[in-house]
Amino acid sequence: MTDDNERDGTGTDASPSRTARLRTTHADADGVAAALRPDNTDSIEMVVEGDTLVTTIGRETTGGLQSTVDDTVVNLTVADAVIDTARTHNI
Repeated sequence: MTDDNERDGTGTDASPSRTARLRTTHADADGVAAALRPDNTDSIEMVVEGDTLVTTIGRETTGGLQSTVDDTVVNLTVADAVIDTARTHNI
């Protein structure tokens, strides 16, 4: 028997069947990763490789994956812009 959490991919017992890997480059990849870390869920893994941030997202549903990827791209863009602005203005 499958409970609702396993069916919709929100439970910890269901393994993600859909994944996406984002590779983004940043002047401060460690800073961007640190800025996003509080927003990460169990379905998101980030690894810094030099100036590249590799973000792997796993979700049970295609819609859930799309939503999480969309949110992550926005968060990456904002974090990168804030860090760049702070660096430019010596904040």
